[in-house]
Amino acid sequence: MTAAGCLCWQVKELVLDNCRSDDGKIVGLSSDFENLEFLSMININLLSVSNLPKLNKLRKLELSDNRISGGLEVLAERTPNLTHLNLSGNKIKDINTLEPLKKLPNLHSLDLFNCEVTTLMDYRESVFTLLPQLTYLDGFDADDQEAPDSDPEADGDGLEDEYENGEEGEEEDDDDEEDDLDEEVIDDEDDEDDDLEGEEEEDGVDDEEEDEEEDGEDDEEDEADDDLPRGEKRKRNLEDEGEEDPEDEEDDEDD
Repeated sequence: MTAAGCLCWQVKELVLDNCRSDDGKIVGLSSDFENLEFLSMININLLSVSNLPKLNKLRKLELSDNRISGGLEVLAERTPNLTHLNLSGNKIKDINTLEPLKKLPNLHSLDLFNCEVTTLMDYRESVFTLLPQLTYLDGFDADDQEAPDSDPEADGDGLEDEYENGEEGEEEDDDDEEDDLDEEVIDDEDDEDDDLEGEEEEDGVDDEEEDEEEDGEDDEEDEADDDLPRGEKRKRNLEDEGEEDPEDEEDDEDD
């Protein structure tokens, strides 16, 4: 056994789309792929599935755009745990051709797009009656409810979705942190504005108090002047204006 053959058991997904089969056989595809869960052989000019190896763990098989017209009983024998089967674009014409699929108890999704069988009257009702284990036919259930886009377990996308969800969670956390920082900055700016307004109000109060004190002093001086005799008051006013009292001038002349 080659080194490559020794690694076959580790492979869970295998895509052989657009390869060319050799008389219905795929070179290199064997039962050595014992853990294979997903196999895609789209458009490989396959006439039947008679040469499909034993793949007990296979769950999803893509066989669209080939030339398969029957012989589906092989699937029940070699892929007993199949859950998804895509036969779109093949040569299946009659409902009876699908009867061997009754032996696949876990089969719950079947696609037959672009097969002639889909043109038959009561096609959907007939298939759901023939295969009661089916949940989805051509992407819809018996009540015309659309199937989910994908089955993470069958497609092997579970880890990828988990990784993407983790990245989204981190991005949301980063956005939340940025929002919190923005709110803190806004709060700080509001506090600074409040402090400035408080200082301005205090300055305004101080200025008013100073003005009131000055007015009070002027009023006190005016009251004191009113209490003086008229002559003293006049003399004081003249002194404030820088003029001399005429009586003082006469006294000076008499001297």
